[in-house]
Amino acid sequence: MTAPQAEAVIDLDAFGANLEALAACAPSSAQMTVVKADAYGHGMVPMARAARAAGTDWLGVATLAEALALRESGDTGDLLCWLAAPGADYAAAVEADVEVTASSTDQLAEILAAAPRRPRVQLKVDTGLSRNGALGREWTALVAAAAAAQAAGRVEVTGIWSHFACADEPAHPANDAQEAVFVAAVDELTAAGIEPGLRHLCNSPATLTRPSAHFDMVRVGIAAYGIRPDPGMTYETPLTPVLTLRGRLAQVKRIPAGAKVSYGQTWTAERDTTVGLVPLGYGEGIAVSASNRAEVLAAGARVPLVGRVCMDQFVVDLGERSARRGDAVVLFGPGHDGEPTAEDWATASGTIAYEVVTRLGGRIVRTYEGGA
Repeated sequence: MTAPQAEAVIDLDAFGANLEALAACAPSSAQMTVVKADAYGHGMVPMARAARAAGTDWLGVATLAEALALRESGDTGDLLCWLAAPGADYAAAVEADVEVTASSTDQLAEILAAAPRRPRVQLKVDTGLSRNGALGREWTALVAAAAAAQAAGRVEVTGIWSHFACADEPAHPANDAQEAVFVAAVDELTAAGIEPGLRHLCNSPATLTRPSAHFDMVRVGIAAYGIRPDPGMTYETPLTPVLTLRGRLAQVKRIPAGAKVSYGQTWTAERDTTVGLVPLGYGEGIAVSASNRAEVLAAGARVPLVGRVCMDQFVVDLGERSARRGDAVVLFGPGHDGEPTAEDWATASGTIAYEVVTRLGGRIVRTYEGGA
């Protein structure tokens, strides 16, 4: 069978090993594997199944639509979602045994009004990210509303959680401050007569470096896929990038010195050279900002991307290396064979590795290898 011309190969054995290594970082805490945004570009349903097979306790997604898609795929385990605008279909979520998040008194009221039966709700406190979650007096009001609703049998509060802003900088003073605010919020919830249930604050970097904040559960996202939360972070936990992005050369040809390449003619050949056409472009999520900056592994070596990235394709300079139409090109992977990594592409694109993998789509075929 001919290999796809644009393919993301996902190593489920590496994924399982990453989850095991992350669980060892927080051995007394439950583990939530975050599979939002199509599992960071890896494919939500297959990665959710692999996470369950690897023994993860919870799955986490951002939207109700993602949660319901997991239920429709057959997932029946513990599942939390946390991001919803007014008018979200809480009734469907509650019927599907999805735990939802209330970040304000208005949101809690909307959940209670829509739910066909007593919903299971986790409360989110804003500890300093200033994104979602209840802050200050609004947290106090949310706690009071939740306590009244629970006393009336209208809701079951199952957890309290928040999110670090600077955990990828372990020494940042915001981490201590946020943890202290979180502990105070838990105390306030307990004082109102609500058993806190699951307390969770840690994202991937805090799971790796901040055991004091592991509490009852840790949420592992980008690290589960083998990508460092920040290129500057150091830790001993072994993690392997799960996704290899590759294509096949659609054309190979010689061009003369002085020939200009791609839209805008932003690159000029300084010598006679061989160029190869790679059939992936910004339609697949390849950043235009990587133009003239990124590298790929082709013809046994790392070679430069030259000219502007187009919607469907980009060009690489093969020099005098021998290559033919159909030969494999690796854009990024674990780096074990000399290929660039997602971090390398992030540097070339002026972004973060999260975005490099999450934006992948278009005509890329996902292939899954290994796993249970």
